[in-house]
Amino acid sequence: MPGNHPRSTDPQVHDVIGIGLGPFNLSLACLLAPLAQGATPCQALFLDSRAQFDWHPGMLIDETTLQNPCLADLVSLADPTSRYSYLNYCKQQGEIYAHYFNGPHFITREAFNRYCQWASRSLPNVRFGHEVIGVSHEVQQGRSVYHVQARRADGTHVSFAARKLVLGIGAQPSLPACCDEQPQRWLHSAHYLQHKAQLLDKRSITIVGSGQSAAEVCHDLLKEAEQRGTTVNWITRSPYFFQMETTRLTLEMFSPDYTDYFYHLPEARKAAVLAGQDSLYKGINAQLMDQIYQQLERARRRRSFQAHLVTQSELRRCRHDEGSGQHVLEFHRTDTGEAFEHRTDGLIFATGYRQRVPRFLGGIEHRLRFDRQGRYQPTRDYAVDINGDEVYVQNGGLHSHGLSNPELGLACYRNSCLIRALTGVALVWMHMAVRAMERGNVSKGRDPRTGKNCRPAPASERGSSPPSPCAPVVRSASTSADRSSPAASRRGPRALPPPWPQAESARVAADDGL
Repeated sequence: MPGNHPRSTDPQVHDVIGIGLGPFNLSLACLLAPLAQGATPCQALFLDSRAQFDWHPGMLIDETTLQNPCLADLVSLADPTSRYSYLNYCKQQGEIYAHYFNGPHFITREAFNRYCQWASRSLPNVRFGHEVIGVSHEVQQGRSVYHVQARRADGTHVSFAARKLVLGIGAQPSLPACCDEQPQRWLHSAHYLQHKAQLLDKRSITIVGSGQSAAEVCHDLLKEAEQRGTTVNWITRSPYFFQMETTRLTLEMFSPDYTDYFYHLPEARKAAVLAGQDSLYKGINAQLMDQIYQQLERARRRRSFQAHLVTQSELRRCRHDEGSGQHVLEFHRTDTGEAFEHRTDGLIFATGYRQRVPRFLGGIEHRLRFDRQGRYQPTRDYAVDINGDEVYVQNGGLHSHGLSNPELGLACYRNSCLIRALTGVALVWMHMAVRAMERGNVSKGRDPRTGKNCRPAPASERGSSPPSPCAPVVRSASTSADRSSPAASRRGPRALPPPWPQAESARVAADDGL
């Protein structure tokens, strides 16, 4: 409960140390910064090995935009008054009207990266050039203390101590299994821009993979392939190049409500549910798909260069032919079962990212919770330690929390939950439910956590104890007018529907959660 989180009285021990500074931990640093002042200040420190913030520099392709509205910045969905908002950044940089004229909805990745760099330079609680090399644990006066060892850019070592940790090191580029023997030989899309010039010097380039990153690389290469006469190939095992779902009813799947619903699903069902949601987070922006189609049409009419897009082809083997300097790829057709060989001069894998447990956690690995597949096993509040309230992880629970895990738009919500768990302080905004759909069997009204029928609380108890910011919000389908009418009172109490998934007439409900 709020107030039951005593702060560290030792000036040498921080309340929390964040390791890694991607957008998620940078958001947390922004939201925690104001809490450093006051009667019981929260002393937070964030460490990162890089010289400055730089978000996927290999994919900051010109004119590529975020898939989220600019309101999904570092702070606005938790604290709209924060000085670290994107709008304040535009104001401080003299770009507020440029942003207004260019359209206030989606911004380029490059602009988002500049905004994050501005925020990181403004924060007093971040330290770049500090590579964490080890973490250890001890108990002091009955309380846990974590010691974080870091190596500075000049090679010197320094140690910090904290009561709690938040891991935000991000996911690492993932290559197909057949590339494991010599991973340094293969190029991942995460490093595309650094190698773009070398790729375009080759006669043929092949992209393996699907999704937004593969499409952006393909689109960018096609721009210059016409002038250079380069052949561009895009091969994927997907049955087709599918569009990312962005309708408003679909976007409700990226909400605090749905996070609760997914987390309380039976563990045996979560993987199957995620497998059916590829188009929600692995698809391609529709506008980009149209642009690629137009590029291919121009090439066909002008016969200026060759491009081949191939689906239903799974990569089985890959090797580098030293004699020809080409990459030799062996594919299996998932529709016909046939095998074919493909040779290419340039090769780039757009095969996604994978969570890995960093080596520096070896000293406390026995204190962390993992599932049978070696993945973090987070609580609802994102804690992964055996006590459930000391070590937290950002973007480490796609399997446990669902689609919201990597979603930028829910970073503020997750960090609001983290701040309450870390400090007991609840931000002004903690829970917003915008739901036009119900999840589950409405007529049965079963709670997805317990399987029991949901019943409304007696009128005398309603509103007496606010819900947890991370707890599911279950509401009646009736309107306020229905509940107050004489007919409604004669019917007696109604079973409340649990969250998700049957569509009803749209409605919007907001809960402060406090």
